[in-house]
Amino acid sequence: MARPEKIAEVQAITERFQAAQSLVMADFTGLSVHQMTEFRFKCRELNIDCRVVKNRLAMRAADEAELSFLKDHLKGPTALIFGPDSQVDPAKLVTDFAKDNQALNVKGGVVDGQYLDADQVVALSKVPSMDELIAKMMGSINSPASGLVGTVNGVVGALCRTIDAVAKQKAEAA
Repeated sequence: MARPEKIAEVQAITERFQAAQSLVMADFTGLSVHQMTEFRFKCRELNIDCRVVKNRLAMRAADEAELSFLKDHLKGPTALIFGPDSQVDPAKLVTDFAKDNQALNVKGGVVDGQYLDADQVVALSKVPSMDELIAKMMGSINSPASGLVGTVNGVVGALCRTIDAVAKQKAEAA
C-alpha cells in the first residue's frame, strides 16, 4: 500500500474509533470465508461496522484517537467491530456469533474510552439494549393504568349483569 493510502486508512480508522460508542476486538482465525461473510452480513443488519485492518495501521490510529492502551491487544488477526449507534449491540453480536462459531474469539473491547477484557465484553453482551430498557419502562408505566382499566371494567360488568338479572326476574314475575 502506498504511503498516501496508508495515511488515509489510518485517518479512516481513527475516525471510526472516535465515532464509535463501543468497539469489540475479535480474533477470527479459523473462520471460513462463508462464516466471515455471514458475520459481516449480520453486522450490516445492525448498522455495525466490521473492519479487518493491518495491526500496524490500527496501532497508529489508536494513538491518534488517544486509545494507546489498545496497542497491547492488537496482535495477530484482529477484526475491529465498531458500534456507532449502540454500546451493547457489537458485544451481543460477537458473543452470539461466537457461541455457534468457536473459531471467533473475543479479545477485548472499549466502551466510553475504557478498555474491557473478554469477560467484561461477554458481561456487557448480557445487558439489555436501550430499546429493550425503554420497552420495559413503558410496560411498567402502562401496568397501573391497565390494572385500573381492568378493575373499572369489572365493576361496570358486574353492574350490567346485576341489572340484567333483575330485569329477567321482573320479566318472569310479570
